Amino acid sequence: MQILYNIPDTLLPASVASVGFFDGVHRGHRYLIDQVLRKSRQEEVASMVITFPVHPRKVIRSDYQPQLLTTGEEKLQLLAETGVDYCIMLDFTPELAALTAREFMLLLKERFQVKGLLLGYDHRFGKDREADFSTCVQIGNGIGMHIYQEEAYEIGEINISSSVIRSLLAEGEVAMAGRCLGYPYSLEGRVVDGYKVGRTIGYPTANLRSISPDKLIPALGVYAVYAEVEGKIYRGMLNIGHRPTLDNGNHTSVEVHILDFSGDIYRQQIRVQFMDHLRSEKRFRNVQELIRQLQKDESQIRENLPEMPEDLF
Repeated sequence: MQILYNIPDTLLPASVASVGFFDGVHRGHRYLIDQVLRKSRQEEVASMVITFPVHPRKVIRSDYQPQLLTTGEEKLQLLAETGVDYCIMLDFTPELAALTAREFMLLLKERFQVKGLLLGYDHRFGKDREADFSTCVQIGNGIGMHIYQEEAYEIGEINISSSVIRSLLAEGEVAMAGRCLGYPYSLEGRVVDGYKVGRTIGYPTANLRSISPDKLIPALGVYAVYAEVEGKIYRGMLNIGHRPTLDNGNHTSVEVHILDFSGDIYRQQIRVQFMDHLRSEKRFRNVQELIRQLQKDESQIRENLPEMPEDLF
């Protein structure tokens, strides 16, 4: 995949393209991109995705705080796996946001050589999302651009979308979110100073600070995870919460106890993948009761979470 930024100086080949933010590059996105690839082969032209490095709402509303499923780097890696020929990283500016649907489609045709445009089932174009599919077809007929629309990609009765996946993660449903994504949801963070209480009760934890402040943190609770540390894969038990039993204040922490691992990883960067939600966070009557629950959590992970091959990361 060739990555190009903004409007390239050299003339691009004719293409079939799709436009979107593609947060998560989930199974619905990949279904759409598969159709871009299929139609580009039929038309004997290149395949292209046009996306944005910054969430469009963040440009329109300076106070908007996106809860992203993927960082920019992760999104590009996932898009590269689809086999698409070109990825255009187009800066979403106030000027771009002010374009009408016709003006934007003309930009696609004249500057990016888009001959065919594939729209998702709920995609709308132009200033204030003015143009639906039928309007885009009318505009396309007028400027010589073929417009295609794909149906929603469903799992059961769920229409897969980035917003649906965010809702699942916000409810702690990480296993279902992973099914919709097509891969386990992950966080990457740097190990920072914590309260260091876990080591006194036999469960030392790595306190993570996400490398991306815009990335979504799943719901409070305890999770079964895989952790990648120094190039190796370990099982782990991760807690997102306020540590109520230990009275450490209201700060939300992300801490992972890495099974079968010992070593100093302070300030190192590690990655965790969420496999299952074990339980909600709760206040225990005393530390001994907390330890017994942690032992149950560990047993559950060891019993149900198999070793992970490194090629899944």
